[in-house]
Amino acid sequence: MNKINQKLQEDKKLLSIYFTAGYPNIDDTVSIIQGLEKNGVDMIEIGLPFSDPLADGPTIQASSTQALKNGMTTEVLFKQLKDIRKSVTIPLIIMGYFNPMLQYGVEGFCKKCKEIGIDGLIIPDLPVDVYHDDYKATFDKYGLINVLLITPQTSDQRIRYIDSISNGFIYMVSSASTTGTQTGFGDEQTQYFERIAKMNLKNPQIVGFGISNNETFTQATKYAKGAIIGSAFVKHVTNKGVNNIDGFVNSILI
Repeated sequence: MNKINQKLQEDKKLLSIYFTAGYPNIDDTVSIIQGLEKNGVDMIEIGLPFSDPLADGPTIQASSTQALKNGMTTEVLFKQLKDIRKSVTIPLIIMGYFNPMLQYGVEGFCKKCKEIGIDGLIIPDLPVDVYHDDYKATFDKYGLINVLLITPQTSDQRIRYIDSISNGFIYMVSSASTTGTQTGFGDEQTQYFERIAKMNLKNPQIVGFGISNNETFTQATKYAKGAIIGSAFVKHVTNKGVNNIDGFVNSILI
């Protein structure tokens, strides 16, 4: 069974952390992953930096720009992760844009992910229909879960279609904006969370965008299986470096 599905069966709310590979320094990737697992994170999203990150807010955009300057590429990331399963057991997901995967070759990219132990992909700019028609068979061939996104603007009909072709969890974007932190969720977002929960989808949902502290993590996971933190963690390693991961994770899971 895919590690993502195994994790989703656990009787707990899940914390997933996003970070940008190759940031703050090119060789920080593996130590960040190991530090996150050591401190109780349930899943990790490894951001593959791209020059035109449409869904990312300023914090992650800046980290991607720096990671590219540091020399991070698809090939470098694969080399860094070649032995990651010797020390890390939790689910690992690569989050990135479709262009680098297309340049690498989609089948080759998926094959390499399987070889090094990646469990899934999140590709915000790959249209659901294109994925289903052209690439789902390849993802399935290599045992990769493609995590699809929904937003408050996604229709119930579309959500049910996404649910029908998903086989892991659904990434529930909390608002129709780019990534970033916020202090709390308003009535509109809470109503959205409740609406999705009442749909009784077959795939659990994990909320992303705007989760930054214990308060927003608790609010998001009231209606969902888990929550994803990205910008707040990237800010943390920017300000504190990679040796204070325990302090950040503990502040979320208090």
